Amino acid sequence: MSAEPAKPRILLADVRRPRSEPALVREAQRGSADAFEELFRRHWRRSHRAAFLVVGDASAAEDIAQEAFLAAVRALDRFDRSRPFGPWLHRITVNRAIDYARARALRPEAEWTDAAAGSTDALDEISAELLTALRELEPDHRAVVVLRYVLEYTPGEIASMLDLPRGTVNSRLRRALDRLRPAVTEEER
Repeated sequence: MSAEPAKPRILLADVRRPRSEPALVREAQRGSADAFEELFRRHWRRSHRAAFLVVGDASAAEDIAQEAFLAAVRALDRFDRSRPFGPWLHRITVNRAIDYARARALRPEAEWTDAAAGSTDALDEISAELLTALRELEPDHRAVVVLRYVLEYTPGEIASMLDLPRGTVNSRLRRALDRLRPAVTEEER
């Protein structure tokens, strides 16, 4: 009689469930590199895409998104865990992107990179016409459009993120949409 090899027992503790964002933040605040890496994986794509759509340069957007994550790590001890991590990180990212875009506007020789040179992740479902129209907006207007229609924050959340009155956010959105309308209309044809 041959003995069958023992089947390995799978313990409930061995089955890894995805950790909640508040749990990851708590672990990251305690110094867990794994927890911060998981937060990075969850938020990288959206942060990079937001930065790219504000600055129009894939390389700069990558730098900005990385700097935003580093800034978040440095300030994590001051982060209010009762609030979601994503909006806080996106606020840091978009503010850095606005600062970069403003500084670049002071250097007229600096141009947006060709859309083909950008990251395909950053350009998913965005037509060349719409991207061109976005480029023509002021950085502050681009930022509210990206936060509202790409990252899907409410105007109230955007106002809080950018420390602006809600009326200012609504005004910037309206002006930006009025300028983008021809590109959007063209895209729908």
